[in-house]
Amino acid sequence: MPVPRTLDPRTPVLVGYGQVNQRDENPDVEPVDLMVAAARAAADPRVLEAVDAVRVVNLLSWHYRDPGLLLAQRIRAAQARTRYTGVGGNVPQTLVNEACLDLQAGRAEVVLIAGAETWRTRSRLRARGARPGWTQQDDSVPEAPGAHEGVPLAGDAELRIHLDRPAYVYPMFEQALRIAAGESSDAHRRRIGELWSQFSAVAVDNPHAWSRAAVTSEQVWQPGPDNRMISWPYTKLMNSNNMVDQGAVLILTTVEKATYLQIPTDRWVFPYAGTDAHDTYAIGERAELYRSPAIRNAGRRVLALAGLGVDELDFVDVYSCFPSAVQVAAAEIGLPLGDPARPLTVTGGLTFAGGPWNNYVSHSIATMAEQLAARPGTRGLITANGGYLTKHSFGVYGTEPPAHEFRWQDLQSEVDAEPTRRLQVEFTGVGTVESWTTPVGRDGAAERAFLAVRTPADARTLARIVDTSQAAATITQDIAGARVQVHPDGSATLL
Repeated sequence: MPVPRTLDPRTPVLVGYGQVNQRDENPDVEPVDLMVAAARAAADPRVLEAVDAVRVVNLLSWHYRDPGLLLAQRIRAAQARTRYTGVGGNVPQTLVNEACLDLQAGRAEVVLIAGAETWRTRSRLRARGARPGWTQQDDSVPEAPGAHEGVPLAGDAELRIHLDRPAYVYPMFEQALRIAAGESSDAHRRRIGELWSQFSAVAVDNPHAWSRAAVTSEQVWQPGPDNRMISWPYTKLMNSNNMVDQGAVLILTTVEKATYLQIPTDRWVFPYAGTDAHDTYAIGERAELYRSPAIRNAGRRVLALAGLGVDELDFVDVYSCFPSAVQVAAAEIGLPLGDPARPLTVTGGLTFAGGPWNNYVSHSIATMAEQLAARPGTRGLITANGGYLTKHSFGVYGTEPPAHEFRWQDLQSEVDAEPTRRLQVEFTGVGTVESWTTPVGRDGAAERAFLAVRTPADARTLARIVDTSQAAATITQDIAGARVQVHPDGSATLL
């Protein structure tokens, strides 16, 4: 690809994208080792030594005071400034957006974004009562800037009923989608089973995917010995797979620096535009549980900033921790579901390609870059999601040099102007069931049910059914719109 003479020398360009999987348990390999391996897969030593900014996505497998410092030392990036982020699946794309602005403004020359998890190995060691002997940085090493960024994603309403994990919240969004669409439970489960089956088919052709075996729709939505129900209506295969050892690295620089470093132009991928925004942190305050004003505003705006329509995208990767996340995003942006010519993933998604906690989107961007570079003239959209469909980041990429500088916008003011719903944390009285989910134990028995309840004033309260027989009924019966008594302690009884 020849570089136009008129292209601004400070134009950001993605020049390195490496991914690694560790499939065999190896207690001696720690997260920083996977980041080093991914960095070496992304670029040659000359490029790595030129890195002047290392930004590491928050990891859960091990605590380092400054993982970027360890990585910089290992790749011999002697001048690199380091940063460590807070938690969120949106973080990798947000880091790309920030890197592009820094490169464009001259605040950096070569930015390396890295993340890795050895959660599979760590979990197996823990099950045996063993602790890994991984690197422990001395207290004299300052903690990297950014390590404690972020805000709590569960408020009083969620905490009082222990609605405190994605595996419970996202199926509540799923039920809200079903109810809004007027679908029966079985028809809906079959439909999302087919969507996830299509994602698995993409993973088959992705050499970086953790699981490359295609599954049928029935294998996804039907519970079985290897696919137990987690929280109704989600089976295990509808959940993100975090039992992986994976690492990914992205390297961005300017056109001028990439030319100086003699990086072949056939590896260049240009970020065209980016956006960021978040929905209300309190789940209960959202106007509707099946909508996302942040995705609608920021997702559509990133395309406008890039000068593209939805139909002009060749590739798309929609963040896919759970089926509801994909459906909400597709509806808000205007992306068709189930299009065999343009699936909504380039990786296979977090169930099949792997869901290494906060770092999945580093893998989706790397895979998107590979797909684009292999097909000159193509363009792709990345969506990234953190929290409970809360924090969102978007990026548009292409192989052709951009017609304008990299464009970024924070859409928070537009999102904040959207209507919300009043949340009554300590409501007592009779309301109607808006949505629900029912966690199921390993023995297949319903344990309890979490409810979103509309009050007579059309506000929302969150409650839970603790009676196991009533909880079981929420799986066999469609309780949408059913009357429910909410008690002072947040428990509830179907009437």
